[in-house]
Amino acid sequence: MNDIEFILSELKSISEPDYLKKMAHFGIDISKAYGIRVPNIRKLGKQIGKDQGLSLLLWETGFHEARLLATFIGDYKQVAEAQINAWTSDFSSWDICDQACGNLFVKTPYFKSKALEFTQAEPEFVKRTGFVLMAEAAVHLKKEPNETFLAFLPIIEREAYDNRNFVKKAINWALRQIGKRNAFLHEHAIETANNILAQNNKKANWIALDALRELNSDAVLAKINKD
Repeated sequence: MNDIEFILSELKSISEPDYLKKMAHFGIDISKAYGIRVPNIRKLGKQIGKDQGLSLLLWETGFHEARLLATFIGDYKQVAEAQINAWTSDFSSWDICDQACGNLFVKTPYFKSKALEFTQAEPEFVKRTGFVLMAEAAVHLKKEPNETFLAFLPIIEREAYDNRNFVKKAINWALRQIGKRNAFLHEHAIETANNILAQNNKKANWIALDALRELNSDAVLAKINKD
């Protein structure tokens, strides 16, 4: 199953045009989309298997669901820095950004340098990518040292003023996930959230207050104390 036209026809066959409205409701760019639920795309991806060449070809079609499928079948071991840069510059939807980061980018040797680079970028989805990489790393990279995440916290504090929807949600996500990683990072994440509040910037307050709400919850406190 490696013919692009055949795969696009398969995608069309499982599309639900009415689902486009729900996608739009969740802030997804549907300008070039079929309307397919993610579990169905993931199922097709499992049938295809890992195929880096096909992943790159699917991306080039520009179709929303084809690009999601590309993130599922890509081989992170073959993802070059140039691909990360190119795909990131193409992002126009939060879901593709997040899937590419979680399925591919964060597993590459470039994730730290790209997080540092992208969080200084101006375009909304490029900047989002930097913070999503931080969040995904906190969740999935179990062997990554605390020092990596300590280095991320001042960036989170510095950029908390950015009130653009897809940026602030990613900053908040990164702060929460770092804080939930272990007791040591929890303490530093709490400190970071309080530092953000001390900025007296109304635009930044939501990031800090929402993070503190979860980080001080009984469920999180029980988890980190157990660990």
